Amino acid sequence: MTASAAIIVCLLAPLAAALASLAAGPRRRVAAALTTGAAALSTLAALVLVAASHRGLIPVVHLGGWPAPHGIALAADGLSALMLAVANLVTLAVVVYSWRGLSGFYHRRRFYPLLGTLLLGVNGAFLTTDLFNLYVWFEVLLLSSFVLMSSNPSGEARAGAWRYVLLNLLSSLFFLCAAGLLYGKTGTLNLAHLAALFRQSGDSFLLLSSSALLFAAFAIKAALVPFAFWLPASYPHAPIPVAALFAGLLTKVGVYAFFRCFGLVFAEPAGFAHREVLLPLALATMTIGVLGAVAQSDMRRILSFHIISQVGYMLLALALFTPLAVAAGIFYIVHHIIVKTNLFLVAGLVERHQGSSDLARARGLLRSFPAAAALFAVAALSLAGIPPLSGFWAKFSLLKASLDAGAYLSATVILGVGLLTLFSMLKIWTHVFWRSPSDSPAASRPVSLLAPCAALAALTIALGLGAAPLFQLAQNASRSLLDPRAYIESVLSSAPPAPGQTLTLQP
Repeated sequence: MTASAAIIVCLLAPLAAALASLAAGPRRRVAAALTTGAAALSTLAALVLVAASHRGLIPVVHLGGWPAPHGIALAADGLSALMLAVANLVTLAVVVYSWRGLSGFYHRRRFYPLLGTLLLGVNGAFLTTDLFNLYVWFEVLLLSSFVLMSSNPSGEARAGAWRYVLLNLLSSLFFLCAAGLLYGKTGTLNLAHLAALFRQSGDSFLLLSSSALLFAAFAIKAALVPFAFWLPASYPHAPIPVAALFAGLLTKVGVYAFFRCFGLVFAEPAGFAHREVLLPLALATMTIGVLGAVAQSDMRRILSFHIISQVGYMLLALALFTPLAVAAGIFYIVHHIIVKTNLFLVAGLVERHQGSSDLARARGLLRSFPAAAALFAVAALSLAGIPPLSGFWAKFSLLKASLDAGAYLSATVILGVGLLTLFSMLKIWTHVFWRSPSDSPAASRPVSLLAPCAALAALTIALGLGAAPLFQLAQNASRSLLDPRAYIESVLSSAPPAPGQTLTLQP
């Protein structure tokens, strides 16, 4: 499979699976097989793109033969390829888990067609080189997520789904307004073209106002404080496969948009956003998220608040904006997608075994279900940053980047939040796994659901013991953001504007 073909496969495979599984109707096994095959094929294609990026290539596909910046181009640099690989991998694990981990009620609500459409939107967002098409792909994945989020008929779940929908619609409004302003003043929305032009232009109030609107839009989608209150109100009520996929992917698509736009396009004209705006918000997100997790008494809610806290780590890397920090942030994103997805899947094992994820009701799994205890321990210790798991290298690299940049407050917050993360994970361990089992019989022992959890846990261990190759890929992706000349040339199929060429704002 060539790299260009791999880009097309990442879009056509989930689209074809969504349409075919929709046509399959009530035949859930057929729909499950189609979606599993599409996720596996997309994962293979994404790995081809990772190998291409490792060789220094940036494959580009110009749809319809129209060249950028006027046509629609899809590109896979180091950052896009890594995000595609990990996103499709965890989607494959969730699909396999859903074979037996999802009730018939949700299967009848067209779970697999919606999942295929969601994966299509995620892959498109990672591959697009155009700001408007990024908005379009966001809407594709959000429409699917709206239906999946609202599938729980309970009143509390519906209330959380409404918060999720309304805040994301507000985010989309900000996004569309920013795109309109940019196009009105520059005549282009191609990210590479904008990056090339902005690096030759002076600051403009209208350009900065567009970046501010984009900042607000991505902050909502990534669950950055103070826009994060929708997440713990909605994620704990979704069915486990949906919650696991959302926890692993959706906020990280927002984080990716931050890295792509504020690392590539607005790195210089809106550079103020890194230290003056993003840095304090990232530190606040880390702190408030982990404090919210410590205060909870339900496994799902603890994990949901930790999503907010970990997003703060990722955006702290972008705020520091040094080569090591950006590489550490990209490594952190990959690690977190795998670990957080697995933690929610393990929470599903706990619920199936004990009938609840409440810390007061679930107990004694270390004796009654030791396999689930072992899987939770691997993911939880990695999330807390215990060596030699992947989370340790992610936090250690970010800590070193903070110290190298003289950001001593950031380093202190990293250590403090890490300790509180470990405390909250020990809180779950003590209540759910360590205490003596209750006298009431366990609901079930879902051994058939262990395989995807075990695969993700093994990957977490492998990334910890062999972190160097992944960190090398993260460094390559970091360089493509900090020095985007290769990306610009690949997407535009020509040299960037000559020195001295300035951005001409249209009236």
